[in-house]
Amino acid sequence: MRKTVIVSIISLVCLSLVSILFKTVIAQSVVGAGSVVVQTISGPTLAQQIFEHLQSSWSWYLVRGSGIIAALSLIILILSGLGLFTGYTYKFLEPLTAWASHRALGIVFGVSIILHMGGLLFDHFVSFNLLNLLVPWLSNYKPVTIWGLQLGSIYIALGVLAFYLTALIIITSLVWIEKKPYLWKLIHLMSYVVMLFVFIHALYLGTDLAGGFIRWLWVAVGVGMFGLVVYRLWRSKTI
Repeated sequence: MRKTVIVSIISLVCLSLVSILFKTVIAQSVVGAGSVVVQTISGPTLAQQIFEHLQSSWSWYLVRGSGIIAALSLIILILSGLGLFTGYTYKFLEPLTAWASHRALGIVFGVSIILHMGGLLFDHFVSFNLLNLLVPWLSNYKPVTIWGLQLGSIYIALGVLAFYLTALIIITSLVWIEKKPYLWKLIHLMSYVVMLFVFIHALYLGTDLAGGFIRWLWVAVGVGMFGLVVYRLWRSKTI
């Protein structure tokens, strides 16, 4: 905590110094007959512009950043779970460390989802209220129609459902893994459903996945993860 405060103070001091230097550098120089006249441009400083921008857009950055962290942590989480089942993870980590890391990744994923949803409540670009974030298909954001069938805001609904399934998986993993192992295992298999919901949700709503190389990379990752899950399910039937 102390280190965070110190870093924040140093950052603010640096921004202030940069703003002073920037204001000096952008001064207009008018060269006359053997004389130089320096004219300072009026307006907000660099620090003020950054602060105003963050003040109006911080929620968008929070939503975007937490969404990226959630996607990355989910990928690593699924790979970790597959590694625990097949035993490959134990080649790199001790069993206790492997299980602790897997649990920690699950918590990181859950917290990222909460921050992702919470940031939407303060977003100035897209209007969401608490009910829109907690009740599937209540939001009217980007409704979908396929072959004449109106599916409503299905991409938002998949994100909401993924949130509830994630909460169920995390809670049962913390409480039932030893007391009710069979029920815990059945619920834990819903992780693959969460992966599917998050994949579709991000593919059609993610700002960074709107097009180009990143979108195709996300599709390739999704196909690869699907193949690994099929292999895991097939192996569970053959062992």
